[in-house]
Amino acid sequence: MAETIREERVRWILPIAEGRTKISEVMKVCPHGRRSVERWLAAYRAGGEAALEPKSTRPKTSPKETSIRIKETVIALRKKKKLCALKLHWKLEKLGINIHERTVGKILKTEGLVRKYRVKRMKYKYLKAELKPGELVEIDVKHVPGYVANKEYFQYTAIDCASRWRHLRIFEEESTFHSVAFLEDVIGRFPFRIAAIKTDNHSTFTNWYVGTNKRSDMTVKTVHALDRFCADRGIIHYLIDAGKPAQNGTVERSHGSDQKTLYEERTFASLKDLRSKVKRWNTAYNDLEHCGLNGKTPNEALAITS
Repeated sequence: MAETIREERVRWILPIAEGRTKISEVMKVCPHGRRSVERWLAAYRAGGEAALEPKSTRPKTSPKETSIRIKETVIALRKKKKLCALKLHWKLEKLGINIHERTVGKILKTEGLVRKYRVKRMKYKYLKAELKPGELVEIDVKHVPGYVANKEYFQYTAIDCASRWRHLRIFEEESTFHSVAFLEDVIGRFPFRIAAIKTDNHSTFTNWYVGTNKRSDMTVKTVHALDRFCADRGIIHYLIDAGKPAQNGTVERSHGSDQKTLYEERTFASLKDLRSKVKRWNTAYNDLEHCGLNGKTPNEALAITS
């Protein structure tokens, strides 16, 4: 018995092709139609057994197929912006191109522009409190990777948890003085009043974990300069639990974007060049669509609130 369609077709037309019998005799016992047998015979004589391999009946074109122009736009944006399918969908909508995010995903998959192996992550449901702009701002410091002109630099980052608006600034040192100066700069630039900030427990933000600054009753001897600055302006200063950077997750996530989009893609010739590129990247970030904002940009979220 034939195991494949190709073997089945060869079984019936081979005796005819070799002249051992006639097609009229074969049709007396063949379960297939005469027209099919004649078509197989013609294909065999033209291309041998390989021509009897069944071909796909899938249509080569579709009237609803996405146009080449839109496909090229999707591919170009993906390569340039490195955005996911959903963010590309939002970006294309602003360009006047209406295309579903799943269609965008299929285009990226066809072009080999998606990761082949994905790590399955556990999904947790959190109760998220609705925040207003300025209600909580996370602040952290990122070490600029490597050296710029043989010197080490530090990126101070502040991000509003409600709107995802953020401000970056490069300093030559990581110190208490620069922490206060940076927060003062953020207050001057952010269009809403800042009610609270959240930082980690580094000595540039707090002296609570500095043992030499504790009395016997575990109270702090001297108030940290950043805490005094916040107290004078009515700002609450929250600290995350020791060794729990996920509690500062919004700013940590933005640092991941900095690493991937800025520091791994750019080189810096000098401090001036570093500050210029960081400023341009921060401007682009505030105009970037965010999943947490349902496709809005941080600037758009602030505009809606105001």
